[in-house]
Amino acid sequence: MNPDLAPYRTLVLEGCDGAGKSTLAAHLADQHGFTVVHSPRTPDSLDLIARYRELLALPGRLILDRCFISELVYGPLYRDTSRITWAQAHDLAKAVANRDGALCHLTAPAEVIRARLMTRDGEAPPHAQVAAVLAAYSSVFQRLGERVPVITLHAATDDEVPSSG
Repeated sequence: MNPDLAPYRTLVLEGCDGAGKSTLAAHLADQHGFTVVHSPRTPDSLDLIARYRELLALPGRLILDRCFISELVYGPLYRDTSRITWAQAHDLAKAVANRDGALCHLTAPAEVIRARLMTRDGEAPPHAQVAAVLAAYSSVFQRLGERVPVITLHAATDDEVPSSG
């Protein structure tokens, strides 16, 4: 367990597929009573901003296992555009901070991510694609971190739960 995360009421766990978000979310839910909301890609027909505002209005301790930050990464990489603006992203990030929360950037080297995805899914994107996603996440978190708390959690091996450092 990462003791740095226990005091928060709201945690946003974000990072590349295979970074350990769901594993960490399950551990925190079990140990500290967080409610976990996993967010796959929100369909285009739904209002992305409204969805996350509703989630952030839920009572109690909350973990968002993937959220609006993914749209800032995967949207530009795979669809050439994001469905949310930076102003909207900053507003949502501030709502997390105002809910006694933090943004958690889970990361690992590209070869570790690929090994995890191969183990979990039997396939993994090419190294260059994983590296591009990792770089995009780093850039997004750097920009969001100018206004709200960001905790970066690193995993160095394919079976390690990310930890701060």
